[in-house]
Amino acid sequence: MILISHRGNIKGANKMFENSPGYILKAINQGYDVEVDVRLNLGKWFLGHDKAEYPIDDLFLKNDKLWCHAKNLDALYGLLNLGVKCFWHQEDSYTLTSNGFVWTYPGFHLTDKSICVMPETTQTVYNFDKCAGICSDYIEKYRT
Repeated sequence: MILISHRGNIKGANKMFENSPGYILKAINQGYDVEVDVRLNLGKWFLGHDKAEYPIDDLFLKNDKLWCHAKNLDALYGLLNLGVKCFWHQEDSYTLTSNGFVWTYPGFHLTDKSICVMPETTQTVYNFDKCAGICSDYIEKYRT
């Protein structure tokens, strides 16, 4: 089972720190993959959900523990050219990641290639044996 921390969160959302490089690396050092929000503005990389907040470089993005959520078209194109795990979506039920997984919006059917996103935000009862991974703000609770 792939355990993916949503924006570096492990025990719940923390808007003050999520998507910050140090917070992300802390989650990686605890053994988790991490979903990050990535933007490319005027040729420079940034992390941040609603805006470009934290400048980063190509090397940071090439960490194989990252799942890069492109927040603009330039970012998607650039991430694909870097060869890192990435995807783009808004509120699509399903989207295909660059490494062949199905990023599955909360409440939708899972397959053995699905990443179940934010299961805590829906009333759906999931059988997690039927998915490849989970992405959550509370990822620590899925470790056992």
